[in-house]
Amino acid sequence: MFLGEHLWKSFASRLAWRQSPKITPAVMVSSSGMRSLIECVPNFSEGRDKSKVEAIIAAMQVNGAYLLAHEMDADHNRSVVTMAGHPEAIQEAAIRGVGKAAELIDLNSHRGVHPRLGAADVVPFIPIEGATLEDCVAIAHHVGAEIWKRYKVPVYLYEAAATSPERRNLENVRRGGFEVVRDEIASLAARKPDFGDLKLHPTAGAAIVGARKFLIAYNIFLSTTEVEVARKVAMTVRTSSGGLPCVKASGFLVRGQAQVSMNLTDFETTSMEQVFAAVQSEAAKHGADVASSEIIGLVPKKALRHVTPRSLRIENFDEERILENRLAAAMSLPG
Repeated sequence: MFLGEHLWKSFASRLAWRQSPKITPAVMVSSSGMRSLIECVPNFSEGRDKSKVEAIIAAMQVNGAYLLAHEMDADHNRSVVTMAGHPEAIQEAAIRGVGKAAELIDLNSHRGVHPRLGAADVVPFIPIEGATLEDCVAIAHHVGAEIWKRYKVPVYLYEAAATSPERRNLENVRRGGFEVVRDEIASLAARKPDFGDLKLHPTAGAAIVGARKFLIAYNIFLSTTEVEVARKVAMTVRTSSGGLPCVKASGFLVRGQAQVSMNLTDFETTSMEQVFAAVQSEAAKHGADVASSEIIGLVPKKALRHVTPRSLRIENFDEERILENRLAAAMSLPG
């Protein structure tokens, strides 16, 4: 479901965010002469208070950065913002968003079904055009250092930006969440942040910043209220349990339904169609079926090449869900 539609409409007439002339991003150009575009998909630990999410998004307005999508989920108590732009602009927008989240969100009173370590929980950078994963690694390292310098929020680096093999996996970094890491950070070497002191920010926790390939956040709702069914299905299909490659999955109760919540980390290795079929097959073993599915954020056109939204039972799908369409629309509007 595409949530927060009121906010999207309010920004639709000015997708190219405007900002004071303090930031004038230099456009990185590849050897082929192609202008570089980077995507950033920060996840914030607030999905219920619209005013806070709007304030975070407003703080990220930087010339050269484009708002592509925004979603709130009350059950997860989490928001996902998708933006893209030139490297200097996108990294400055992300840094400012983390700062505003640290100001507004208190994890001591935060409750939601989704695991979290920080007010600005995860901040990944993804190469879109004229840039490499290595470019995004450099951006992630710069952003991590700046977040600590400006806001005293410690930072862990993950995925391709990780400084050790153990930290490539987001789950390893976030294991136990805010409360557990807060208690262990001073005594366990494995909990030492890449940037910052040996203590979490008292209310904002820590940010996890990284570089990765395009990820599809894909959730499937089952025709049952038994969350244990979703957990069993998730355990069967996810990579870490010997299931499908490039799939991360957990089971939750969302909107009163069992939900298999997934991240497809390489959709060209394991497609949405394959994941849908696997979940449907496993759910049937527990007397359930797929009720519907949803995409959180955007999806590349290539990911839907051999399927239709109807065949995957995707809720409220429209063409603006497609990354290329949204980016073209955003960049065609006057700044």
